[in-house]
Amino acid sequence: MNKEDFPKIDRSVVKVGTIFDDSDEKAFWLTKSPLDRLEAVELLRQIAYGYDPSTTRLQRILEITEFPPR
Repeated sequence: MNKEDFPKIDRSVVKVGTIFDDSDEKAFWLTKSPLDRLEAVELLRQIAYGYDPSTTRLQRILEITEFPPR
């Protein structure tokens, strides 16, 4: 591969900063509805922990205990 095979970076839209710079993320999420925020959180959870439709339900565990006679 040659250097010409790679696309050039449009440096007019790239912003370089540090993690300590002020971010506009909070303002962005405050413009979203609570439902949109929850959907975004759920999407991130599925990305981080995987998504398996067969395990989306809560497990039901049945335990039978016998009490000793009095």
